[in-house]
Amino acid sequence: MSTATADAPVDVDALSQTHPVLFFDGVCGLCNYYVDFVLKRDKNARFRFAPLQGEAAANVLSSEDRENLNSLVLLKEGRQYRRTAAVVRILWQLSLPWQLAGSLLWLIPAPLRDFGYKTVAHYRYAWFGQKATC
Repeated sequence: MSTATADAPVDVDALSQTHPVLFFDGVCGLCNYYVDFVLKRDKNARFRFAPLQGEAAANVLSSEDRENLNSLVLLKEGRQYRRTAAVVRILWQLSLPWQLAGSLLWLIPAPLRDFGYKTVAHYRYAWFGQKATC
């Protein structure tokens, strides 16, 4: 029987059963801000984070998700959520008032929510900058 080492690959799908995994564009200033936002408000340390450009993403996400870099992807209990569906589910895992904000956002029809998301995603590098590394 082998034991896991620090260098052993993590089974991200299994991890997502207990800890939602948020995949994000590692060089996007807005995405990094959002990760910091979640980290600060995740009092129970539920979430795990991985860049879309990383090895963990390569093991579980489609090449389209990893190449386009235009969406957050939340892996929770083996299911993948993108764009505002991911944002809402993340907000629901935080404390008030963020749970309420997530519920209010959920009331907006998905096509409208995602139109706003895609618009911000299109201009995010111009508005929030790009980092050299994650």
